[in-house]
Amino acid sequence: MTADTGASQTAPRAHRARNGAIVAVIVVLLLGIDQATKAFFNQFPMGSVVAGPFGDILCLRTVHNTGAAWGMMDGATVLLGVLSVAVVAVLLVFLFVLAPDASPLSAVAVGLVAAGGIGNAIDRFALGYVVDFIQPLFIDFPVFNVADIGVTCGFVLLVLSLLLQRPASDSESPEPAN
Repeated sequence: MTADTGASQTAPRAHRARNGAIVAVIVVLLLGIDQATKAFFNQFPMGSVVAGPFGDILCLRTVHNTGAAWGMMDGATVLLGVLSVAVVAVLLVFLFVLAPDASPLSAVAVGLVAAGGIGNAIDRFALGYVVDFIQPLFIDFPVFNVADIGVTCGFVLLVLSLLLQRPASDSESPEPAN
């Protein structure tokens, strides 16, 4: 093994460790906020407006969702929970196995999606529904929760991080000779 090979193996290991720490912190924080807010809103009967409306912007109303957004797949709680766990697993494999030198932005993105996916999966398996409570009033949009915000923002950041990532061949190619 040459010194260069050792250095090239150390970099992905360091990136994996950094990205693992980023994902872990985000998952713990966002999952904690998600589960705490859902526990609070789940104390109220379904349909209860807990706060608001706040202008014509939003109100906080308890909803039990057994499907996906806009009433799609209503009653498919277990299937959607399994799909959530599968997506989280695929993203973790991507981050730690397929792209070991992924950027911190990719780690943040995967952490957000993982926290949201796990949060909603916990609800689906433990309660048989997802607790939603943020209801936009200015647009026809589904009621959602903190986990949904994590999943949506995470996927947007993941696409952005992949678009910003330069191919390895560009950064490793030697300067042209004059």
